[in-house]
Amino acid sequence: MRRLATLLALTAVTACGDGGLFSIFGGGDDDDDKGGGTAAGPNSGPFGGLGDGGAGEGGAGDDCNPNLTGLVRDFKASNVAGGHPDFQSFSGTGPTTGLVMAQLGPDKKPVFASTTGDGSHGQQLTSKVAFDQWYRNTDGVNQAFEFVLPLQPASGGVLTFSSNAFFPIDGKGFGNSGEDENEQERNFHFTFELHLEFVYRGGETFTFTGDDDLWTFFNNRLGIDLGGLHPAHSATVNLDDVAEELGIVKGGKYPLDVFHAERRTNASNFRIDTTLEFVNCGAIIVPK
Repeated sequence: MRRLATLLALTAVTACGDGGLFSIFGGGDDDDDKGGGTAAGPNSGPFGGLGDGGAGEGGAGDDCNPNLTGLVRDFKASNVAGGHPDFQSFSGTGPTTGLVMAQLGPDKKPVFASTTGDGSHGQQLTSKVAFDQWYRNTDGVNQAFEFVLPLQPASGGVLTFSSNAFFPIDGKGFGNSGEDENEQERNFHFTFELHLEFVYRGGETFTFTGDDDLWTFFNNRLGIDLGGLHPAHSATVNLDDVAEELGIVKGGKYPLDVFHAERRTNASNFRIDTTLEFVNCGAIIVPK
């Protein structure tokens, strides 16, 4: 994984400013309209408003509806009764690699590796037991909600989702838990997981920008490692450069698994830019 890690372009961006990020929930980048809060629009139906063909197979711009359904899990902060020890507990100024193993678990969940990872920002996790609750439904610890991530076409064949106020469960679950940078009450302290399939044609890229933790697995192998507490950072994978390490060949269909966590107030950024051709764009839910 050392060679793969060197191919990830990490660029710090501001966590609280616009940063050129368009908020899918609130419209534009105006200071008075930085995101809105509720999951409106594509999240208004029973499955977030997936249209016809949402479960079909095909290219993202063809038969495959790029409204991608994942699971958000709400947690309480560590400083309130019944709170989770990993939320609102730690801090950092940059990503911490090595918190999870380089291979996705057989249950399609990230595997705990360390509480400190590369050690660059001190302790970032409490324990394996606590981390295993992040992406598994746990009575009394978290509450799960389906959420649709609607990708939008941009120039150059890129599909984009971008929000500098990513709060998909405001007013839901355990309720709002803190103020954002605009002094609006938001529901922080959540995780989000997304499971997709893509066809590798050659030349594709995948870029993530955001905070806090983000791990992306291509063909069950870790390709983006932005773990820990940090302001918004970016990482890009050019699949051609790491195809051998990811075990992918042109024409093949492979899983893409994305795991995100928002663990501390007061900002939440989430952006995906990709030229991947997604297939099987119906809801691929791995709840347990």
